[in-house]
Amino acid sequence: MSFISEFRYPSAWYTKLVIAILALSIFVLLVVGSMSGYLVYRMVSPPRSHSDIILDNFPGHPLLLNFTVAGEGPRDGWFFPGLKSAPTIILCSSYESSRGEILTLATALQDQQYNVLVFDFSAHGTAGGRSTLGFQEVAELRAAMDAVAKRGDVNANQFGLWGVNMGAYVALAEATNDSRVRAIAAESPYASPDVMVALQVSRAGLGSFRLITRASQIIFQRLYRQFRNVPSLKMSISRLSGVAQLYMETPEDPMLAAATSELFRLSSPPHELVVLQHGNYGGMLDEEKRNYENRIVSFFLLNLPPVSSN
Repeated sequence: MSFISEFRYPSAWYTKLVIAILALSIFVLLVVGSMSGYLVYRMVSPPRSHSDIILDNFPGHPLLLNFTVAGEGPRDGWFFPGLKSAPTIILCSSYESSRGEILTLATALQDQQYNVLVFDFSAHGTAGGRSTLGFQEVAELRAAMDAVAKRGDVNANQFGLWGVNMGAYVALAEATNDSRVRAIAAESPYASPDVMVALQVSRAGLGSFRLITRASQIIFQRLYRQFRNVPSLKMSISRLSGVAQLYMETPEDPMLAAATSELFRLSSPPHELVVLQHGNYGGMLDEEKRNYENRIVSFFLLNLPPVSSN
């Protein structure tokens, strides 16, 4: 009783110190939890950017392709038709980006007779829902691929994928379980969405507070606990043996550059690693963008050439 009484009515200096430490600890945990919760909310509900185009008047004559994602509902993409029975290149836009920002890359690939599809991931562009930073987005990519394969005028067993950060993670994750993918160009991929959580905390200026980073990762994991058994790409990337892989890293994001290098090291040939002076395709200057497009087009032409139906 005297012990409890001492905590209720502290008189000794050490009791007062313990109580002060406990109070401070609770305060810190509340602050960290609140800040981390807010950061995760912003991550799964990112600011939207999208472009609307009039399909009938747009160069390349894109078509609207409707598909359904299980548990997510109807979606649509813009399909740029190429040579009949040619492979299809699907472009997976980056986090906080949309299909409207990669149309010139789609056109560059279509000019080489590829079929090309662009679409928006959840919580991006015109798509509803919330972002899972890659987990659920893998199923969205698979649904888009299935819809393309059913068209009847493409090679249903040959796909190429391009993606940046989240889009690159999604492309690689899908390819490890889908033999239809024959070539991948991945810029700044990460091995697990937890890495993207840490990156977003860092971009918010709080990366030096490791407790906030870890708390944000824990909250994100609890929010999407249905994906807790999804393995890291570090464990599955070796399955891509025989699939052409182009890994691109940029010094602008050291965390993603390190992740890209590690995935390249763990991957199996044929693979290539290049260092870009700048990333962010949508924000590149015209000449830099053309050089980037030429690199991507050349990679696919070498590793997944269009095949005539004749």
